[in-house]
Amino acid sequence: MFKQSLIAFVAAGLVSVAMPFATAQSNDQQAPPSQENGMRRHGPMDPAERTRELTRQLKLTSDQQTKVQDIYESARSQMESVHHDSSLSQDERHSKMMEIHKNADAQVRGLLDSNQQKKWDEMQARHEQMRNGRQGPPDAGSGQQPPQ
Repeated sequence: MFKQSLIAFVAAGLVSVAMPFATAQSNDQQAPPSQENGMRRHGPMDPAERTRELTRQLKLTSDQQTKVQDIYESARSQMESVHHDSSLSQDERHSKMMEIHKNADAQVRGLLDSNQQKKWDEMQARHEQMRNGRQGPPDAGSGQQPPQ
């Protein structure tokens, strides 16, 4: 039971890492089928996939792409180590994973030019707003009441 709870907790944490990229869809593109019906992907996003998504959204240069992917691969490796560290409590694991996530975000932001940083900050703000404020489906902010 504890192992299942831990896996669910880690998966939720890693999904939160991926959310800024999933929610920053531009208005002129359709969401992938999994998001059209309100479903979100589960599990961590592959570093290469995350890099591709950021490249699309922020127009990363090839040099930035290489560095961003290296940052995400390092973060994933660190998170896997934390996940397998049985000496840590669940709260300690969560804290360490959040620290790894924040560190990776800071490193990625540091690679961006001022225009990219502005867009990154907007993406992060939307992610934080969704995580802290809105508990409903992706269209919950559209003025419609969620089903009860």
